[in-house]
Amino acid sequence: MAGLDPLLIFDRVALRRRRERAARDWRHRAFLKREIAQRLVERLDDVRRSFAAALDIGSHGDEIASALGERQTVGWLVRADLGHGFARLARGPAVVADEEWLPFAPRSFDLVVSAMDLHWVNDLPGTLVQISRVLRPDGLLLAAMLGGATLWQLRQALTAAESEVEGGLSPRVSPFADLRDAAGLLQRAGFALPVADSETIEVEYPDPLALMRDLGAMGESNLVAERRRGLARRATLLRAAEIYGERFALPSGRVAASFEVLFLHGWAPHASQPKPLEPGSATRQLAEALGTTERSAGEKVERS
Repeated sequence: MAGLDPLLIFDRVALRRRRERAARDWRHRAFLKREIAQRLVERLDDVRRSFAAALDIGSHGDEIASALGERQTVGWLVRADLGHGFARLARGPAVVADEEWLPFAPRSFDLVVSAMDLHWVNDLPGTLVQISRVLRPDGLLLAAMLGGATLWQLRQALTAAESEVEGGLSPRVSPFADLRDAAGLLQRAGFALPVADSETIEVEYPDPLALMRDLGAMGESNLVAERRRGLARRATLLRAAEIYGERFALPSGRVAASFEVLFLHGWAPHASQPKPLEPGSATRQLAEALGTTERSAGEKVERS
């Protein structure tokens, strides 16, 4: 698309429409969000502190609140979602808000959580900067987003089918961030002690077309701004389903779909946090710690 802003990777107008549709029957489509929210809250248990005010970005059907259950970890939880339908599903205070333009005052929250949402943000570094601003000093960001290895089977099948049927390629599966970049993004946004790791969730479907229908119903299908408009060619989708079944069928006859989940963990800076030592500030030499002899650069070492 000529003149497209390089930061506009995803069509967020379409995302909002799809979120509204998904909210209408969300309880039948929420299995993946429930699983990710549960894993995120389990990681919050490891922090061993409480948070008076928290923000849930991309609240969907209030899965974070459900996962928290009777825990006393979080006091006041504000939900925010791009879709009005999802905001209405919240069982507590909720706002309709765009993740790319957070409408909260600086230092409003002690904790920001987000599950299965930030992978649709065009300017992820910019959104992380906004999150760092709404956190109080020593506040925590704990987020889970889909990573670059998500749906690699579907990506392979669609690529092969489109090349075979249409003689060319177009963006059909949305690109997501890689794990190797995640911690760096947190650091660039000003977070202290950034940590990123990943887990893979395997989901079984009766056939590839059931997977594609489920992605659409969840609002998680292709949103690349330069995607082809209109319905995908039926022949291409049917051929992709055939290739998917041929390559990735399980012994049961069902097919597997992989969802890579990136977990991001970072703190708003505070004077009490540990800091790396300044260069030259060490009080012991490395050779002393290793129980060996220090040698100057270029000095030969003979092997005994």
